[in-house]
Amino acid sequence: MNKKAQSIKQSADQFLLQVGDKVRSLRARRGMTRKNLAHDSGVSERYLANLEQGNGNISISLLRQIAGALNTEVSDLVSSNAQRSPELSLITQFVSELPPMEQQAALQLLYEKFTVRSGAQKRVVLIGLRGAGKTTLGKLLEQRSNHPFIKLVDEVEKLAGMSISEIFSLSGQSGYQRLEERALINTLDEYQSCCIETGGSIVSEPKALNILLTSCFVVWVKATPEEHMQRVINQGDMRPMANNKEAMADLRQILSERRPFYKKASAVLDTSGKSVEESYLELEQMIQKNTQFFSTNRTANS
Repeated sequence: MNKKAQSIKQSADQFLLQVGDKVRSLRARRGMTRKNLAHDSGVSERYLANLEQGNGNISISLLRQIAGALNTEVSDLVSSNAQRSPELSLITQFVSELPPMEQQAALQLLYEKFTVRSGAQKRVVLIGLRGAGKTTLGKLLEQRSNHPFIKLVDEVEKLAGMSISEIFSLSGQSGYQRLEERALINTLDEYQSCCIETGGSIVSEPKALNILLTSCFVVWVKATPEEHMQRVINQGDMRPMANNKEAMADLRQILSERRPFYKKASAVLDTSGKSVEESYLELEQMIQKNTQFFSTNRTANS
């Protein structure tokens, strides 16, 4: 067995051990014997014994039955995260039973209670899809505020020592996201006041999005799908023209999936139908109204 295959097997074995530990821990926490769990889940005691010892390569269907009997979610059994604290378990359970609108209200209360007050924020972050105008606005903000403008994608490449395409080729999406999170944390540690442009997909990672929302003034820079597409083409990327109808459908789907997360931003700047100067002035007003960004200078970052 070569090293790569051996590594994959070891990782799989470790994963099965973690699942078994979680099943055994939850069963013990609920005061259930293995016989009780077998009865409630419809999974044999022998199978459960193998699973808890890390020897059972269980199917999703059977794991779903076990999760139901333990009154938990399948995701809780297969998560690689450390054991939840009792507080986190209680919070998760409480919030999960609220209707969507009340979940939003609870999240807002947490942000208001535990984040930096908006007026004290000195970092501005621009999120949104490519073609919205983030780079153009960020460069203008750097010129007129004397604060550094950081493109997070550049920081990822520096951290990895290779191009984005190489990162995806070698490590895939998950590898890129790990590097992106590290690059974000490094940037926030280095700069007390700056403007950061993120990639469009960063909002799909709850941890990264929470880091941004709790430490920065986040602006969702948006445009219509048609303007997004045209601006990308104007930048010299002709790939969307290869199948414009399909590309537009994909773009609309991406926007639809990410919109609920983009909407968590501190402010929204719609650049549709506006000149660069009009968009910049609107952005500047947002920043002046909600932060101390313009009250500091670049020397604070040295």
